[in-house]
Amino acid sequence: MPEQPSEKSVQKMRTFVEKYCEKSGTVTHPVEGIAEEVIQGLARYVDDIGRPLCPCRFYPDKEEEIKHRTWICACDDMQIYKYCHCLLFVNEEGLPITEHLPKDHEGLKIYGLVKDPTPDKGRALRHKAEERELDRKARPS
Repeated sequence: MPEQPSEKSVQKMRTFVEKYCEKSGTVTHPVEGIAEEVIQGLARYVDDIGRPLCPCRFYPDKEEEIKHRTWICACDDMQIYKYCHCLLFVNEEGLPITEHLPKDHEGLKIYGLVKDPTPDKGRALRHKAEERELDRKARPS
């Protein structure tokens, strides 16, 4: 993967992030540099493989990952639960929203309950939360 992403991809991702914040009722992380680092990582993936994979994860096979789409930004956790692992999409205090997460999700364990300040926005795939919970309960322990 190239060290520096193209300016075109960086601009594309900045525009996406700005629009997604509006759509989801979130803001980018308030600490200078955090959001920009994630945007740069997303842009590098756009240049490298054509899709903005979450830069906070390791992928043994990026091409296979693209087929599943789970970690293409905005990832499934963001669209289902409004939870951003990268801390790109957060509340005004810089915390990821955890209110909609399943009880055993790592985000709740790490951050505790963080209320959704705009529950009427975001979560385009919220219907999948129930499906995931049913799948989880059906799996043998």
